[in-house]
Amino acid sequence: MMDVMEFFQHSAGRWRSKRITHHLAFRRSEMGESEIEVKALAATDPDIIELCESHQVDPSLAVGGCCVTWAASMGWDQEGENHEGKTVFALVPDPEQPHSGQLLRDRGYAEIVSVVGHYQMDNDGGLVLTTEYDIMSSVERFWFPSPNVRVRSSTVKRMGGFSTATFCTETRWLGDSNSDTVATESANIDSNLILSPLGW
Repeated sequence: MMDVMEFFQHSAGRWRSKRITHHLAFRRSEMGESEIEVKALAATDPDIIELCESHQVDPSLAVGGCCVTWAASMGWDQEGENHEGKTVFALVPDPEQPHSGQLLRDRGYAEIVSVVGHYQMDNDGGLVLTTEYDIMSSVERFWFPSPNVRVRSSTVKRMGGFSTATFCTETRWLGDSNSDTVATESANIDSNLILSPLGW
């Protein structure tokens, strides 16, 4: 089984993402696109040390992490609306269960706040991230159907019920020489998305 740091290292690179978000309260779906860059960070990286210290976690317990930057657009955007950002993750394994542990974030998925979540590598090679906020919670799952296609699903639950469910297909930005292969892989995944009203 791939460990969590290997998963982050395999995720390193530039990705093009296509997203569908289901706003359950409105019974409507919204399409979006983004460009994402992932950089794997060693445990000794200053960003990892700073993040651990900000959460009062001993930096020597971290095995590394990653830095993610993105620029996105969504179907319901208003003029001038901006979806750009950057976040850093740090991984602190559970000494008794090495395939799970704490995920330190300087910016959450559902709220733009510094937060500590939980990660777990499941038996199918997927990475599951669970985060609890003050008034909501999120569950994200990432997996690789093929080396250059990553799939991501997420749900955000507010007090009183689910609010959004999202499905993304992300293709690694390899350049023109590999574009046909990547496009074929992406099309195969997207066909599954079209067949399912919830995206999975």
